[in-house]
Amino acid sequence: METLLNRYRNITVLLLVIFAQLVLIAVQVQVRNDRDTRIIRVWSVTAVTPLARVLETVRGGAAGFFQNYISTHDAREENSRLRADVDRLKMENLFLKAELSTADRAKALVAFQARTPSKTVAARVIATGAGANSKVVFVDRGSGSGIEKGMPVVTPDGIVGKVIAAYPTASEVMLITDPDFAAGVVSQKNGAVGTLKGQGYATCKVDYVPNEEKVEPGEWFYTSGDDRIFPKGFPVGVARVVRKGSPSQAYQEILVEPAGLERGLEAVLIMIEGVHQAIPEAPPANAPVYLGSSPPPAAGEQTNSLPAGIGTEADRLRQRYQQIGAAEGHKFGEGLPGSKPPDFNLKLPPASAPTATEGASGRKGDWATSSAATAQGKPATGIAPSPARPLAPSHQPPSQQTPQQ
Repeated sequence: METLLNRYRNITVLLLVIFAQLVLIAVQVQVRNDRDTRIIRVWSVTAVTPLARVLETVRGGAAGFFQNYISTHDAREENSRLRADVDRLKMENLFLKAELSTADRAKALVAFQARTPSKTVAARVIATGAGANSKVVFVDRGSGSGIEKGMPVVTPDGIVGKVIAAYPTASEVMLITDPDFAAGVVSQKNGAVGTLKGQGYATCKVDYVPNEEKVEPGEWFYTSGDDRIFPKGFPVGVARVVRKGSPSQAYQEILVEPAGLERGLEAVLIMIEGVHQAIPEAPPANAPVYLGSSPPPAAGEQTNSLPAGIGTEADRLRQRYQQIGAAEGHKFGEGLPGSKPPDFNLKLPPASAPTATEGASGRKGDWATSSAATAQGKPATGIAPSPARPLAPSHQPPSQQTPQQ
């Protein structure tokens, strides 16, 4: 390196001097522009700009990467927090629904206690019996509240079971679905008497109903009072399956869905003093249906229809179409293909009340005949009758017959 510098010393010195002169000239000389910027500044900015652009790109990318990473981390934490809030709100919603259901059942129990003549004590289910096939629950009322063994347990929907053990602060209740449970029942409609027995699952069966007795699916069963436990007249359930027994079997096979267990058990009523009540009558199968008259028109509403009580809705619609056709000169059934149809949304002026001799349809005598029929006590039909014709002498009323000479 030293040899190279010694060899080209003169040229090197000359280049350095020239470079120094250029720098001095650039410092002194100004570019003629709006701000008179010096040449040295222009050269410096031009040389540094690409490097600055590269550095700024690297810095922006790194800053964006770290910012996005931090934002993603924050979004992950926010997502976890929102999920926790949603889970908490779901639990609160379920809790409030359960509280509302409990309040509704408590209100139903209070209303049932006020309505029934029997003396009852409200109790809450606090535990269930152990065992897969156990159909026993424990309630928070015991002998300290006057509960004794054998007392019936009911809800506003139907019977639930009976007390099989009474402790000082709790009682053990056998549900009607337990295989050891039995109670006397009677059908609502046909009065078939039988014995309700549990089967260990959701439905119960009614035994000892002869094949000659009539029991229909969907028929309600009520307590009969024969077991001396449940008073008469409390709902039991609905018959879902009714099958006649085989020739070797004298009794029917009837499966009943208990009504008292349909909505679960949370609160029950223990009957301390039961009072018999009448079994409600079954509603008739073909009950008459009342159809009210059409509502009156609103204030200011225009109605182009027949007078009230005369004709049907189809008659009034037909009359409106006739009026629209007459107003537009259109004859129904006579228009050629492609002809303009009438405007069925045309607003017509209010129709005047028809006189006794001229109806709304333009034919005389229609309403006169109807009025005459009404005056004679005959019901007027919705179809306009033909013009009145004089009766034959043999069919005229006695007051209008000509006396024979």
